[in-house]
Amino acid sequence: MRSIRPPLRRRRVRAAALLASALAFAAPLALPAFVATAHAEQKAEIKVPFEKYKLSNGLTVILHEDHALPLVVVNTMVKVGSRFEEPKRTGFAHLFEHLMFMGTRRAPPKMFDTWMESEGGWNNAWTSEDRTDYFDVGPAHTLKLLLWLEADRFSSLADEMTKEKLDVQREVVRNERRQRTENEPYGKVELRLPELLFPADHPYHHPVIGSHEDLQAATVDDVKGFFKRWYVPNNASLVVAGDFSTAEIKPVIEKWFGSIPSSPLPAAPQAKPVKLDKVVRETLTDKVELGKVVMAWHSPARYAPGDAELDLLSVILTDGKASRLYKALVYDNPVAQEVSAYQASGDLGSYFVVEAIARPGVTLDQLEAAIDKELTKITSEAASQAEIVRAKNQYETGFVSRLQSVTARASMLNQYETYVGDPGFAEKDLARYRGVTQESLQRTAKSTLDLNGRVIIRVEPEKKPAGGAP
Repeated sequence: MRSIRPPLRRRRVRAAALLASALAFAAPLALPAFVATAHAEQKAEIKVPFEKYKLSNGLTVILHEDHALPLVVVNTMVKVGSRFEEPKRTGFAHLFEHLMFMGTRRAPPKMFDTWMESEGGWNNAWTSEDRTDYFDVGPAHTLKLLLWLEADRFSSLADEMTKEKLDVQREVVRNERRQRTENEPYGKVELRLPELLFPADHPYHHPVIGSHEDLQAATVDDVKGFFKRWYVPNNASLVVAGDFSTAEIKPVIEKWFGSIPSSPLPAAPQAKPVKLDKVVRETLTDKVELGKVVMAWHSPARYAPGDAELDLLSVILTDGKASRLYKALVYDNPVAQEVSAYQASGDLGSYFVVEAIARPGVTLDQLEAAIDKELTKITSEAASQAEIVRAKNQYETGFVSRLQSVTARASMLNQYETYVGDPGFAEKDLARYRGVTQESLQRTAKSTLDLNGRVIIRVEPEKKPAGGAP
């Protein structure tokens, strides 16, 4: 299940790529600490062993031992995202993700990364509408260092925030907005789509990265206030996973995290489900060679009935050469260069997206009509049992394959904890997909893919000036 739009994260590509490469070679050498047992009907049962407990200040701790590789992961998730931001202060959740790497009195600027990387570790973070997540990965001997660094910044960063630190990361985030959206091919859609889907007073109305104006207006007091409201132990959960001893690490966690004071939490922003009763259209221009059509519909919230059906529907529509939209638009009647679909799941509601890039010489009217033709078919006639079985198999294969990585398991345990309060939700989550039927998928597709209630964004190539340079 995709989170609402690809989460914003720090760019640490090289370190992540090196670790992924190492895991690709190392993983087959040992059995990871999760079990997938087969029943008679050939359904794997997913079990990721863990121990969960709470410190007196409300911090949830989840421990998952895995001695297959000499590797440890510390994953800290805070129940705050862009939907928790106040008016005229958008982009705060993501800005704070960056500020968390600006150093403290005990770990001065740049030393968070330097100390970790000098021992062979690396770190990253991401922000969505609903969550902010920080994760550190390193050799087994670095675990105490990773925990100390996380506890240090979590306990003291707000008090040591300065205008100089804020100004540095303010410009980093604004530049990221320019690079990742404003100057990225078709990137303007990411900024505009939530504004068209959700009304102005909805917590999902603004993009996660915020606006230049709001980022520029942020003050040190604003930042400190945001930290003290949401970055408290009773609004966070800590996962330690990998090659360590539970008995040895519990006192360390208590020592460094147990003294961080808790604080009463404000009510999390809520909103009623949104449903469009008309077609909302907008045309954007961009520095691209080919036009693009993006369609989006409001859909069931994360884990609500229909959410799993739409994940599988996206596979049936665009995953593989035999998928509905790929076969119809790219292969049989080639009007699209590429096509994709996904369910963007969120706590307060989700949206389902279909997007396609036109082939040279194909108008966006032709492309849109071709998409609508296939969507009408999938809503008026049930997908075949073979299509559903293929989609289930593809989804389950990907689900189990991801669990080979201890980093992915740490993230999964923490997401399940913050979403449903149960780190061991994997088997129940997978059961949602196994339980999808032809009837439930068609019913969900029909109630979601209303051609008269959706957002349609067209991206057209900018017109080149006559006689201008190419």
